[in-house]
Amino acid sequence: MKWDPAKYTEFSDYRGRPYKDLLGQLTEIEPKNIVDLGCGPGNMTRLLAQRWPDAQVTGLDSSAEMIAKAKSSEHEPNLDFALADATTWRPAENLDLLFSNAMLQWLPNHRELLSSWLGTMKPGAYVAIQMPGNFRSPSHALMREVAESPKWIQKLGGVLRDGHVVGEPEEYQRLLLQQGFQANVWETTFQQLLPGDDPIVDWVRGTALLPVKAVLDAEDYLEFEDDYRAVVSIHYPSVQTPDGTKLTNFPFRRIFVIGHKLTQ
Repeated sequence: MKWDPAKYTEFSDYRGRPYKDLLGQLTEIEPKNIVDLGCGPGNMTRLLAQRWPDAQVTGLDSSAEMIAKAKSSEHEPNLDFALADATTWRPAENLDLLFSNAMLQWLPNHRELLSSWLGTMKPGAYVAIQMPGNFRSPSHALMREVAESPKWIQKLGGVLRDGHVVGEPEEYQRLLLQQGFQANVWETTFQQLLPGDDPIVDWVRGTALLPVKAVLDAEDYLEFEDDYRAVVSIHYPSVQTPDGTKLTNFPFRRIFVIGHKLTQ
């Protein structure tokens, strides 16, 4: 699956706000070694380096395209980037803060991985995670419905995972508690007003549609987009403001997880 850094950073205000909200809850801590796991193009990771200028911040991502973009952009002297596979990555003994925004949902076994990471992190360490929790919303449910229709099932059967990709907040709260962490877990549904004639497809084109694009040829992919657009647009009607601006509300649920490992 190939990522497009430019496409991913569209709607940057809305995509960046959960990162900032998560970071904003990390008050009165002074980590010295920080990892941003799934850092993408690195534009948000810079906030960690700016917040803690005396810390060493490392952005890790499995996408060569994302890491190339991150490395080529201007960034703080206490920040570096590297390729890493989250399925085989393990926290270093001196890790003070594991930060991960909108990445774990891509890993089918993220619950087991998270539990393993928590178990090996040192006492006093922090973990801060955000994941989208909207996989049962129309934007995603209808995508699966089209993919599993008679027209597409042969090419796309099993490509898109079901609506339980991410668990409920209490599941992650329980994981933290079981590994000796204090837990601060919550959810927020952002009422996102997106401009344009086709904003829902524009949004998911940079993320949720990527597995579909990875297995279809260019012609089939465009046809799939058309089929998906025809059904999803019904569920997200637009509103025209007095000045003629066309806006579509795209409610987006996100789950936030912060943990502090108790000293033993």
